[in-house]
Amino acid sequence: MAEKRIALVTGAGRGIGAEIALTLAAENTDIAVVDYSDQAAAQATLDALTAAGVTARYYRCDVSDFTATKNVVDQIVKDFGKIDILVNNAGITADNLLLRMEEAEWDRVLSINLKGCFNMIKHVTPYMMRKRYGRIVSISSVVGLMGNAGQANYAASKAGIIGLTKTVAKEFGARNITANAVAPGFIKTAMTDALTEEQKQAMYKLIPLGKLGETKDIANAVKFLVSEDARYITGVVLKVDGGMYI
Repeated sequence: MAEKRIALVTGAGRGIGAEIALTLAAENTDIAVVDYSDQAAAQATLDALTAAGVTARYYRCDVSDFTATKNVVDQIVKDFGKIDILVNNAGITADNLLLRMEEAEWDRVLSINLKGCFNMIKHVTPYMMRKRYGRIVSISSVVGLMGNAGQANYAASKAGIIGLTKTVAKEFGARNITANAVAPGFIKTAMTDALTEEQKQAMYKLIPLGKLGETKDIANAVKFLVSEDARYITGVVLKVDGGMYI
């Protein structure tokens, strides 16, 4: 029987992160749930993971904090013995047109979305290198490829994740560590549920498949990229966008 793997998933308290955690748990992977914003939601994810029959623990951490991320990673290794999989999913938005964007809006989005990925990769990879095994998947976005009016900070952070991913793939490939990115398009969430029917129809026209993606579509892409089926894939950006950006 194969050795059970351990996955660290950031932003796993709700939404896409929670779906990724539950999808990996279904593959008999133990989960370190790392989240900061919503402790109640994170606890709900933890309860669902435990009900799924895997070992799961919750760690509250602001991924933009370099020291805090190191402490959390060290604690996770102490608790679980290793980290095989890192999924960088934590992210925020603070949308505004560039001329109106405040410095704080720029800094906070870049700190969590991009620096958060750097912090986690920086602290997790030494443990992966010792094991000569690792799977890193970071959640980018199609707007990191195509840009989007009103999201200069978000688009820049997601484009940065792509550059970071390709560099990590080159630096750590010799140690059997792969690094890939998933770039979601429009995904069905509570935010999109609140849109008017007119707004939804305008959105559908941008998508060749004519519908929104679901959180499970992103989770399944992550599941593939961390599997042995993807052992020879590194440095790629897997778009999951219904053809929105071709």
